[in-house]
Amino acid sequence: MRLIRKWLNAGVMEDQRWTECKEGVPQGATISPLLANLYLHYVLDLWAQRWRKSDARGEMILVRYADDFIVGFQHRTDAERFFRELRQRMQQFALELHPERTRLIEFGRFAVQNRKRVGLFAPETFSFLGFVHICRVHRSGKFRVQRQTIQKRMSAKLREIKVELLRRRHQPLPEQGRWLHQVVRGYFAYHGVPGNEKRLRTFRDQVARLWLRALQRRGQRDATTWKRMHRLQSRWIPTVRWYHPWPDERFDARTQGKNRMQ
Repeated sequence: MRLIRKWLNAGVMEDQRWTECKEGVPQGATISPLLANLYLHYVLDLWAQRWRKSDARGEMILVRYADDFIVGFQHRTDAERFFRELRQRMQQFALELHPERTRLIEFGRFAVQNRKRVGLFAPETFSFLGFVHICRVHRSGKFRVQRQTIQKRMSAKLREIKVELLRRRHQPLPEQGRWLHQVVRGYFAYHGVPGNEKRLRTFRDQVARLWLRALQRRGQRDATTWKRMHRLQSRWIPTVRWYHPWPDERFDARTQGKNRMQ
């Protein structure tokens, strides 16, 4: 408790100037996700678990990361009732749901059919943990959730890389290549999910384009061409591949006998 109080009174340091925080914690502070996990474990997690056992008529799933969470329901009536009671639960602890990011949508394997039946367009999408989640029907006829990197997130990352490449443009090419390899590999390690290949290829191509422009700005006599850049790209920038399995493979669990999980 003493450490938490110190964090709450720490304030923000920007450009060698200290600013007091009147309430809450600074955006992006280390303590922010920790407190969110501690507080919401009681406010949301335990309460939702009891609600699922006592009030839900169908299946219910809750996924939470710090203060962002998604709740899925089998029946719309459960979703609407949970939504109303969740607002009341939050108010009891001086919390409120984000008015622009909180919504009730129809999503899942039957959403496409249900909306077509009443003359509506494709199901709405939602963003969570850096991905846009989309209802898709594979050419085989099976439903799947397609996850794509949020465009704004990718553009922001490319801007960061552009600034750093311009700062490093006079370094030896192997040193620049090793740095880019680490950056792109780390990006792919998070965003390399099935169905996101198009966005990953776009990211890889844009990184190569930014690297070419940075090299061409080293001087008026620089002769770096796309032909040479393709060789540098093949040498230093990782290729697109999956780093994560499909969700049904990742979370697949089957019970065999008593107290045995596979």
